[in-house]
Amino acid sequence: MRTSISATHSGNEPAGLRVHLALRRSRSRSSGRSKGSVVICPSSPTSCAARAPGPRVASVLKLSRQQARRVAIRAALLDAGRPNDLTELTGRLRAIQHDQTSYVAPNAELVCWSRLGRHFEREHLRSALATGELLEIDGFLRPAADFPVIKAEQDSWPGPEPLADWQEDLQDWMAANDLARREILDTLTADGPLPAAQLPDSVDVSWRSSGWNNNRNRRMLIDLMSQRGEIAIAGREGREAVWDIASRVYPTAPAIPHAESVARRNEDRLRSLGIARARAAKQPSAEPVDVGEAGEEAVVEGVRGRWQVDPAYLEGRFSGRCAIVSPLDRVIYDRKRMVEIFEFDYQLEMYKPATKRRWGYFALPILSGDRFVGKVDAESDWRSGVLRVNAIHEDEPFSARLHREVTAELRDLARLLDLELVLGG
Repeated sequence: MRTSISATHSGNEPAGLRVHLALRRSRSRSSGRSKGSVVICPSSPTSCAARAPGPRVASVLKLSRQQARRVAIRAALLDAGRPNDLTELTGRLRAIQHDQTSYVAPNAELVCWSRLGRHFEREHLRSALATGELLEIDGFLRPAADFPVIKAEQDSWPGPEPLADWQEDLQDWMAANDLARREILDTLTADGPLPAAQLPDSVDVSWRSSGWNNNRNRRMLIDLMSQRGEIAIAGREGREAVWDIASRVYPTAPAIPHAESVARRNEDRLRSLGIARARAAKQPSAEPVDVGEAGEEAVVEGVRGRWQVDPAYLEGRFSGRCAIVSPLDRVIYDRKRMVEIFEFDYQLEMYKPATKRRWGYFALPILSGDRFVGKVDAESDWRSGVLRVNAIHEDEPFSARLHREVTAELRDLARLLDLELVLGG
């Protein structure tokens, strides 16, 4: 069966360019996706199909950088068509990093505000966690509706066979410390929920690494027990997680085969990202940025390699807006994609000495339409009741209109945080 998908163009895109995906699925379970050919057609789907050379293979979408950016922005819900409420937002984004850094505001609050604007209040997020609509798993907030897929991966910990060496090492370390693991389970069963500091720390074999987790035995044991689905974050006391037996926190979930869960999570992840690599290096966070074979293959002009794209985001006209986003936002977090598609120079500088920072400790990227155009160096002075903007870094000179839009966004952020906005330090 042949399917044709048209990409709508506007603005400074090449006039008359229409991309049609002449899709002839000839995948086999043993060999996977065939490479196919790139097809760009200025005419109808019929003539496009006629030009597609070679045997029955999957053709590849060819996108401009602008198209790729717009796909990513629409997927991230940062275009003019804002979501209606928190439920719609979290159902689309799927994973929001629950980092507790509040130099400006916690990441999850910034992510929700940048999409919902004046319709978002901080209490909305707290309520969704308290009612179980959202779950905190592996450092991310996730819709409870996604838990069956997540549970399938927990049940297969440390991963499907055959295991890699590092997975076998995890398994061996857990087995060596099974007594300590059981003591934590017994303590939580009797007295949970409890913060980590009140859990037993009786590990026999220390955790060894060259990084900052070296000898952080209880922390690593708790993290791995969480990955196995044995314990779960039941809430927080301030910034500190409170743990309990997982069955008291998570909803009942039907069994899903691991392969199906991986496919479903790849599809959901692509829907939330819009465009991503099929394979990518593992991120330091728990949420990958690759999507396997979900979606359709694409190439982006001026960028090496192939991508996977959700073709639904190529339909309809794009309408952008101004937004100020968290540096931990998923649209920003994949720095390689940010450089390749958005050509945006950005690094989170909170771990740099102050003298080596260019933009600020927790600089917030500024989006205008389909481009990131600057950064806001801001901080929340909670004692003084002030949201202080130290600088607005313009990658290129802002128009008067963009200045007004950025200021309006900052005023609304101050409203959310119940702080007075102070511009200019």
